[in-house]
Amino acid sequence: MAGVGVRFVQKVSATRAFAKVAPHVVPALDRAVHRLTRGRVLLSAQLLPGVILTSTGARSGLPRRTPLACMPEEDGHGWLLVGSNFGRAGHPAWTHNLLARPDASISWKGRDIPVTARLLAGEERAAAWKALLAFWPPYATYQARVEREIRIFRLLRK
Repeated sequence: MAGVGVRFVQKVSATRAFAKVAPHVVPALDRAVHRLTRGRVLLSAQLLPGVILTSTGARSGLPRRTPLACMPEEDGHGWLLVGSNFGRAGHPAWTHNLLARPDASISWKGRDIPVTARLLAGEERAAAWKALLAFWPPYATYQARVEREIRIFRLLRK
């Protein structure tokens, strides 16, 4: 039964309607629940692993907290973040922040972890993209919907 539920959520999350609504609803719910549970619960992480990324604003220099789905890497020392923006045209703001200031932190399973972000390119990006599509197939729909190449970042513990 869990497989049916996951497939349903994958189908819904690949729709244009979801892409319009989700960016406004999902992060706000995630931030509220994360704050209320003191970092122990992230609603979106019930489907996909998730982090709260704290980056430094590229222009403002202020801390920016963004709930994001992630793919933990097998070694336990890294995470992949996908700048899909739910298949919307522009790159999400958090990707600009990491490009300008790659030092950041994540809240992962209630623990704050300092990380350094690196934009993936070439063969390294291609390998990560293949793994990400196996992990969450709707990423393919998001990429097909936009002309830009979706940014993928590897976060590594400092």
